[in-house]
Amino acid sequence: MKTLIVTGASRGVGFEICKQLAVKGHKVIALSRNIKPLRNIENVYPYSVDLSIKSQVNGFVKEVAANFNTIDVLINNAGSLVNKPFLDLSSAEFEEVYKVNVFAVATLTRLILPSMDTKGHVLNITSMGGIQGSTKFPGLSAYSSSKGALIILTELLAEEFKESGPSFNALALGAVQTEMLEEAFPGYQAQVSAAQMAEYIIEFALKGNQFYNGKVLPISSSTP
Repeated sequence: MKTLIVTGASRGVGFEICKQLAVKGHKVIALSRNIKPLRNIENVYPYSVDLSIKSQVNGFVKEVAANFNTIDVLINNAGSLVNKPFLDLSSAEFEEVYKVNVFAVATLTRLILPSMDTKGHVLNITSMGGIQGSTKFPGLSAYSSSKGALIILTELLAEEFKESGPSFNALALGAVQTEMLEEAFPGYQAQVSAAQMAEYIIEFALKGNQFYNGKVLPISSSTP
């Protein structure tokens, strides 16, 4: 059985990932600002962490080092989204999206790497909106551009750690029926549920690094 860290764990795809992994018997270290939904789930170890606050991330990493052995998989799933026209976006709103979607991923990954198995897997959950040449949508300038930055970061880290490990990959998700989708596209009904996408992500997180490194896989059957 593996030990995994999952961020953005309290709702949507992240919550389903935690539940399904736990049922399979894996140890799931689950991060979210709100950990109420994660309590009392066997094999899930919830930590209340705001990833945009470095002191909280540092404290979490110390607890992981003290309480767990090697980390096999890190799934950077947490995301922040603001749906506003570009001219209405404040600098603070733009920065907050980048804090969660890019800077927090970089910080957590850097601090967790010493605790990771060299044959482990860092899986970054990004978006189709961050793929060059994909359809873009008004109002998502901060979100989609941040997810594009995460894609490039994934590729760079895979190159930097290709000799020593672990592996780095990204899944660029299309529409999944979650609260975040409703924020981005109010009223839109996705063809894929959070549970279905979680099942796919888990399979890739546990086995994908045997076949891929530094790759970004689009996971989408619709636009958006």
